[in-house]
Order: sequence, then structure tokens, then C-alpha cells
Amino acid sequence: MKLERKHAVLFLAIAVWNLLSYANFAKNLAETAAGGEDRPTGYYVAHIVLIVVNVVIALVLGRLGWRAWRATSPDRAAEDAPR
Repeated sequence: MKLERKHAVLFLAIAVWNLLSYANFAKNLAETAAGGEDRPTGYYVAHIVLIVVNVVIALVLGRLGWRAWRATSPDRAAEDAPR
């Protein structure tokens, strides 16, 4: 499968969205814990695991998107063109 520029943009957009939304989620979770809200430990463990997994997904998609972006750049296409 050949990745195009539109795929790179999609991967990068999803990565940014994941990072922003889960950073906000982590902030809200920390505020909940600091506010003394009575929640079981499992609640925090489950949500922290969810945050970590989604940040890893964002990093993987961001790297894939960045590599696809660079591979489809106009400068790169000119270098790969037959002479």
C-alpha cells in the first residue's frame, strides 16, 4: 500500500486529537484525585491505563503520519524522478 499526503494528514490529525483529548482527560482525572473525590483505586488504574494506551497510539500514528508526510513531499518526489 502506498501512502499519500491525505493519509499523512489524517494520521497526524488523529495523533494530535488523541494527545489533546487525553491530556485534558488526564488533567481532569488529576483534579478529581486532588479534589478528594472518593473513587476506588481500580477507577484510577483503569483510566490511567486508558490514557497511556491512547498516548502510545497517538505517538505511533504521529510517527507514521510524519514519515508519510516526508515521503510524499514535493522535494522527495523530484529526487525520486527518473532522469
